[in-house]
Amino acid sequence: MEIFIIGTGKMAEAMIAGLSKAYSVTVVGRDRSKCEALSKRYHTQVASLEASPLDISGKDLVLAVKPYALDEVSTKLKGKANSLISVLAGTKLEHLRSQIDARHYVRAMPNLAATYGKSMTTLTGDESFKDEALKICSTFGKVLWLNSETEIDIATAVAGSGPAFLALVAEALSDGAVKEGLKREDANLLVKGLFEGFSPLIEDKHPALLKDEVMSPGGTTAAGYKALEANGVRKGFIEAIEKAYQRAKGS
Repeated sequence: MEIFIIGTGKMAEAMIAGLSKAYSVTVVGRDRSKCEALSKRYHTQVASLEASPLDISGKDLVLAVKPYALDEVSTKLKGKANSLISVLAGTKLEHLRSQIDARHYVRAMPNLAATYGKSMTTLTGDESFKDEALKICSTFGKVLWLNSETEIDIATAVAGSGPAFLALVAEALSDGAVKEGLKREDANLLVKGLFEGFSPLIEDKHPALLKDEVMSPGGTTAAGYKALEANGVRKGFIEAIEKAYQRAKGS
């Protein structure tokens, strides 16, 4: 299968890193210099949207442009694609169908960890293309098929926006260590090691059970956890997911 990925931004590049290892990839964009830079880095083909409309007949597309650019990009395409996998947050399948002609439509929400083959990508859309869409997106990480667009909008708030939320946690932990007297370089190394080790821990245990194992009676973790609860950290994260979900669904 040949994948045409439309877009040259950070998310597009993150996916290209994995896709190019399993498929023949053509990078499509308006800025030919960006397309050629990605082509050189990942050994892909290049197609431009600046000349005559691009013929997408029978092709498999991954759409990775900004949501506001969809209407303009659609005018630069002609023909009926085999499939369209869109990573445009909050852009409904109905709107995609009205703009780009294809046999199969799927919405996907990866994150920037795709660069390292570690994205947690959620998908929903036409069941007829489910298996192929999961296979395509598994080239850059784990995949999860959801049953509705409501669910993928919620997932967008968690897996899509989550790296930014976790980055805030990492920065705050490092700042706290520096405040208490640790050198910044050492604090950053500690936090990096913490995040690396946390992933396998949460693979096997529910977060509540993991917390209970770490928190001994009257210990350092209990003291710190009390401060987190007193400052509304749990409530803050729950509301962050709520607000991100509301924006993802277009509210």
